[in-house]
Amino acid sequence: MAGITIIGSGKHLPGAPVTNAALSRVMETTDEWVKKRTGIEQRHFADEGEGASDLAVGAAQKALESAELRADELDYIIFCTMTPDHSFPGSGGLLGAKLGIPGVPALDIRQQCCAMPFALQVANGLVVSGAAKTILIVGAEAHAGFMPWKDWDVLYGNSDRAVDPADFDRGTRHRGLAILFGDGAGALIVRASGDATRGFIGAELHSDGRDAKQIYIEGGGFRRRPYWSPQMFEREEHIPSMGGRELFKTAVTRLPEVVRSLTKKHGVALTEIDWFIAHQANDRINVAVTEALGVDPARVPSNIARYGNTSAGTIPILMDEMFRDGRLKRGQLLCFLALGSGLHWGAALMRL
Repeated sequence: MAGITIIGSGKHLPGAPVTNAALSRVMETTDEWVKKRTGIEQRHFADEGEGASDLAVGAAQKALESAELRADELDYIIFCTMTPDHSFPGSGGLLGAKLGIPGVPALDIRQQCCAMPFALQVANGLVVSGAAKTILIVGAEAHAGFMPWKDWDVLYGNSDRAVDPADFDRGTRHRGLAILFGDGAGALIVRASGDATRGFIGAELHSDGRDAKQIYIEGGGFRRRPYWSPQMFEREEHIPSMGGRELFKTAVTRLPEVVRSLTKKHGVALTEIDWFIAHQANDRINVAVTEALGVDPARVPSNIARYGNTSAGTIPILMDEMFRDGRLKRGQLLCFLALGSGLHWGAALMRL
């Protein structure tokens, strides 16, 4: 049976863009400092009370429109997020209910920034096995909840009051992480291509918990009684801890390796690939990976400047933009690549 291909896409970004200059209201930073280190110029944040499943609804509806499908024609949901609405249940079932399709099976996966290569492999297996025909894959994140500031009115420019120095210092201590992330959702609808010359070709995926602490959240979790305590917040354990230098080295080593291994396995030359669709974590990482692979930077598209790192959302958001502006065309060969907390990393090949 032919592997899956993408038949629809959509994205949703909440609220107005928040610039680097706006971040300087709640932490010590500048536009130049952020752009030099990340390539990011702005990002979006979900509102209070707005969760990952809410963001996913807008992206999913746009994907359905582009595929010319009704929601009730979906028979499976794969929901990718590291910022779910609740500790449990997962967000996939909530999305199904909000789309008006209760009863459709929903699988939540937790590969964080590396979700899409994993999701594509899982979706392909479901379709090829006959377990599903039309699958909605969503990557949605509401990172606003772990941002290290509380003065959202000041950040948005709705108030010019002074920020408490202790709060400003906390934001500054965590700025290496806080400048990276934004909120948003991207959605892809996949089906069997119906053409043996097109569709999902294969993936190479890896996980290694030995490196979990390169980026993770220490607080919470069910190793503790209770699983959250006031002391965790006092120790700022609700804010992710990130070893930026180590994570950079890991990404720029493992991503070129896995792309080369996957393409060799399937007899694909790097020169044959039309687009390398990389997770948008940090522009410096993607530049380094591009150089290590020796490929034309023009074939490694980027939108991180506008959205920041939306974790599981980056690849489908970028794909939707490329479908809508005409860069993506049927018959093109795509290589997806990503690394995320876990650590998880991998690559996938698909011919549209």
